[in-house]
Amino acid sequence: MDHKWYILRAVSGKEKKVKENLEAEIVRRKLVEFVPQVLIPTEKVYEMRNGKKRIRERSFFPGYILIQADLSNGQVHDLITDREMVPNVIGFLGATGANVKDEPTPLRIGEVNRILGRVDEATERDEQLDTPFIIGEAVKVMDGPFSGFTGTVEEVFEDRKKLNVTVKIFGRNTPVELNYVQVEKVD
Repeated sequence: MDHKWYILRAVSGKEKKVKENLEAEIVRRKLVEFVPQVLIPTEKVYEMRNGKKRIRERSFFPGYILIQADLSNGQVHDLITDREMVPNVIGFLGATGANVKDEPTPLRIGEVNRILGRVDEATERDEQLDTPFIIGEAVKVMDGPFSGFTGTVEEVFEDRKKLNVTVKIFGRNTPVELNYVQVEKVD
């Protein structure tokens, strides 16, 4: 078997549904040996909503799905590009012509490792907040000893995911260092 990685274009926002439909059809047609993996590269993003830390998954490449396949079997290529069997598929990225049925160009090993490495790297990271903060912005402290206080962002430490916030305590401005997840933007 000559398994190579390809990028499949899908309607943005429908990647999970395409993956489910594709995997179900692959199993139903007994083509698992030709298509061992279908991946949607995602990362976990932490955000504060109403004082609660929430985790959501976000796609690295909206509208794209990675697929490891051996396309020497014509059935596999036909299944993947059959819009009736697998709706919301646009086609392969890198197909040589305008026709969906044309042979796609596989990814180079370096590209695959970089993409998959990025997925692994994202799972190892502690916390990544979707909404960075701006100096001078008003924030509300949601966690810690200053919970409930409102302050102003004075410094942003992007590399450490921390902020220096000035909070008014007993009528005096007091600088406090907080993590991104300890504060929420004030609307």
